[in-house]
Amino acid sequence: MNDKVTDPSQESLMKIKPGYFLNKYAILIISVILVVVSLNINSGKDYRSGMIMSDGKGYYAYLPAIFIYHDLHFGFFDTIEKATYYSEHHFYDYRYTLEGNVIDKYYAGTALAMLPFFGLGHLIAGATGQPQDGYSSWYTTCINLAAIIYLAIGLLFLTRLLQSYAVRRSYITLVLVAMVFGTNIFYYTVVEFAMSHIYSFAFITMFLYSARKYMKEKREKELICSGLLLGMITLIRPVNILIILAVPFLAGSWFDLKNAIRSLWINRKGLLTAVLGLLAVFSIQMIIYRIQTGHLWVYSYGDERFTFLHPHMLSILFSYKKGLFLYTPLLLISLSGFYFLWKKNRFSTWWLTGFLLLLTYVLSAWWMWYYGGSFSSRVYIEYFSIFAILLGLTLEGFSGLLPRRIYISLIILLTLVCQIQTYQYRYYFIHWSEMNKEKYWEVFMRIDLLLKKGQ
Repeated sequence: MNDKVTDPSQESLMKIKPGYFLNKYAILIISVILVVVSLNINSGKDYRSGMIMSDGKGYYAYLPAIFIYHDLHFGFFDTIEKATYYSEHHFYDYRYTLEGNVIDKYYAGTALAMLPFFGLGHLIAGATGQPQDGYSSWYTTCINLAAIIYLAIGLLFLTRLLQSYAVRRSYITLVLVAMVFGTNIFYYTVVEFAMSHIYSFAFITMFLYSARKYMKEKREKELICSGLLLGMITLIRPVNILIILAVPFLAGSWFDLKNAIRSLWINRKGLLTAVLGLLAVFSIQMIIYRIQTGHLWVYSYGDERFTFLHPHMLSILFSYKKGLFLYTPLLLISLSGFYFLWKKNRFSTWWLTGFLLLLTYVLSAWWMWYYGGSFSSRVYIEYFSIFAILLGLTLEGFSGLLPRRIYISLIILLTLVCQIQTYQYRYYFIHWSEMNKEKYWEVFMRIDLLLKKGQ
């Protein structure tokens, strides 16, 4: 097999196709639907009861700490979280004490991504007479909007990425809709919108596109962009730097990968700029730690660690407790894309298989492999663009109309299944951490429970 000719889209990889604008309209419609759903879900809530929830409180806290209270030791927590906005069901202390210094347990990248929307919320709160304390309702509304906007950005670059694999416009639209409404992306955009996952999804998708474009065109601009994006990805969640191991898959062949590596010497000025850009972005966390503790780096998770000798790879994928493929079955059928990828490019197939296995090993080795209260295995959201590529390759790969129609019908069916399970999760029929086989099948597809809840 000649790897040089196995990628069907090499010659005109990055040309914008006529259907690009149709896909942009699809993204716009998806975004409008998410805005409407968010308003319907969140407008009736008391923002004091915790619309910014769980880990999201820690990701967000850097913004009021720096721009309102000027306190990176989070002393305002006692007057905000415990007093003004206390909720029995959503109380969460994101602080960690190290050598007598109080710091935020979480990393600052998500807050940096939220910054423009925090600023917008601050201005509107002042103009409407609400408290400019970082937590009144306009702040939460704007952070909800931030998640929707970043998702739209991620989908825009996912469109370009799918086009680079020669997926036609109608299939791209179907993939976009399925990935939003047929996975837990939907939940983490409209409900727990302050979590880091949607932001990671956007930046990782941008990185995948930028890195693939560099390897095909060898332009310095894409190299620098890739470095900056990788810096942001790492600042949001350091473990996400694993995405760099997917780069050979994007290259498509040993030939293209070797050429891309050789080109780094030709573009060494761009490479140096990219590395400096990565370090500059990530140094934001180091600067914060230096101010807080006097150290350039600290481990803020205490006794919470990876247990690499005891991974839970099958559980994180298939368990009733939190299995990715059980609660997001669309991703399971997307793996059919490996068959069509194998037929065209065995190098990419082997590399992507290795990457996903390594990713699953690392994510499942976290001490709490199910990651606490969450819908499905939320830590995979960052990498959903890879599953989207496999889904697109499957839709393109069918040679007959009937198998393609059956597959599309299955996509629609599993999207509906995910929506039902999402609403079951919202109303606690699917428990946030204590699911088992008996509980799962007791409520499986029980629409009547949702109807009773709505009455």
